[in-house]
Amino acid sequence: MHNKIITILLASAFILVSCSPTTVNAYPTSPATLTKGSTATPASISCTLLHFPVTPEAAFGAEFESRGHVSGPADAPVTIIVFSDYQCLPCAFLAASLKQIRLAHPDDVRIIYLNAPKSDRDKDELAIQAVEAADMQGKFWDMHDLLFEKLVEWTDLTSANFETWVVTHATNLGMDTAMFRSDFKGPVVADRLQQVSKFVSGVQPFVTPLLFVNSTTPYTALADFASLDTVVRMDALAARQFSACPPEKIDPLKQYIATLHTANGDVVLQLFPEKALQAVNNFVFLAHSGWYDSITFYRVITGNRVMTGDPSETGLGNPGYLFATEIAPSLTFDRPGMIAMDNDGPGTNGSRFFITLAPEPILDGQFTIFGQVLSGLDVLSALPARDPLPGIVLPQGNVLISVTIEER
Repeated sequence: MHNKIITILLASAFILVSCSPTTVNAYPTSPATLTKGSTATPASISCTLLHFPVTPEAAFGAEFESRGHVSGPADAPVTIIVFSDYQCLPCAFLAASLKQIRLAHPDDVRIIYLNAPKSDRDKDELAIQAVEAADMQGKFWDMHDLLFEKLVEWTDLTSANFETWVVTHATNLGMDTAMFRSDFKGPVVADRLQQVSKFVSGVQPFVTPLLFVNSTTPYTALADFASLDTVVRMDALAARQFSACPPEKIDPLKQYIATLHTANGDVVLQLFPEKALQAVNNFVFLAHSGWYDSITFYRVITGNRVMTGDPSETGLGNPGYLFATEIAPSLTFDRPGMIAMDNDGPGTNGSRFFITLAPEPILDGQFTIFGQVLSGLDVLSALPARDPLPGIVLPQGNVLISVTIEER
């Protein structure tokens, strides 16, 4: 893996990753239609499995852990490797985004930071001495963040004044001042600096910051927090996705009652297996598997509908497969409390679903209606408006604690 990244640095090969879904028992190109009294046979129930290259490559980042500084658990579903230097404004912007990522996803993200000083920047090496000396007191990330956050304060200082400045801030960060001064110019830090310099001199110059997210192909998309947050959420979701279609266990002759246990109260639903067998089968499967546990109502359009079912909370997530749209002509959005699968077009049902808060006839014929609210619509109507949009950072949505299913 180390050689692969070095090859990328040498060749500057910025290649976009592409992917294509693999079809299993391919569904029809037009929405399937079920009428009252009809049932879907096992042969007509199918889904398309999605295989995206978003999970970490084997031992991704392992060879860099001893060379860099690590934040986050070793088994995190998302690994981010960043080559950066401290006297670099774009690096400071990225560092601010990554700090937010560290704080927002402490269990899902492992960040490996590698120093890549530039010879034309007069205090890059001094900054590395500072973070390495801080590391010897368990304060690497504190000093790392401080140097980037206060870049404009120290970038034009003389070397002597920088040392005075950084010692003062080390003291303010709760470090032993005398120890920091000693380590700053000591043999351990000097050896680490030498190893960094040796590594950087062994590759052709590259522009910092250089970022890798779960791939040996450089990340070249937007690196603001909102954009990276979406990438992290989707990659973390991949670790939970299924590699097979849901087993077919629903009996269309039975009744299924689902209860959404929310932070604000329960919402009881009646499901329609005789009208939308695959959607109900999928919903029950995901509820039993815990897919819906501890997620949020990620979109709330006041007086219109509430949306949930996506653990990534982006409105883009899926369970690792897609299945056909089922349209029962007798079911319409003619009243509040209708439950339907969200989709991105015909045949793209997954796990996201919505519940209407008012009649919505404009939606008729486009979405699979698979149930209705029996009680608790007031709980949903009281949820505050929330609309996740690209580039917008929102507070945590209201929590859907779990979903329980009763078969009668």
